[in-house]
Amino acid sequence: MKQYQYDDVEAMQALVSETFGDWSQAVLISQEMVNQFAELTGDDYWIHTDPEKAKTDSPFGCTVAHGFLTLVLMPKMRGEPTYEVVGFNNMLNYGSDKLRFTGVVPVGCSVRSRSRIKEVSATPKGTKMVMEQHIHVEGQDDRPAVIYELIFIYM
Repeated sequence: MKQYQYDDVEAMQALVSETFGDWSQAVLISQEMVNQFAELTGDDYWIHTDPEKAKTDSPFGCTVAHGFLTLVLMPKMRGEPTYEVVGFNNMLNYGSDKLRFTGVVPVGCSVRSRSRIKEVSATPKGTKMVMEQHIHVEGQDDRPAVIYELIFIYM
């Protein structure tokens, strides 16, 4: 696996690509998982937690995962790394530039993700990396259900 020194911005820019990497492992979205997330967050809206009502009243005919549940499962969908950033003392999750919930994630489906490095630049705080991640319902590879741009700063 190729290593990149965190403060060698020029070398790290080789990671920037228009092409997304390989798919991650799939994660099954179960009703139990959705119910636990609803209990944890207090978002127990019936479209997520009541399968019987969702069959008749939901435009999707079933319960669907919360958008934020799908998002927080990203670490669980981790793929095989193709590079390693080294030499830093701290890596900071700086936030995001973009978050869109663009599709429905039905309960009972599996989701998987893929990503690409969109930007690498020097900042006064360290080296900034913007990673664009897409989460797809398995079998629906043409349109992501979630689009997320995550910003890291290596210091």
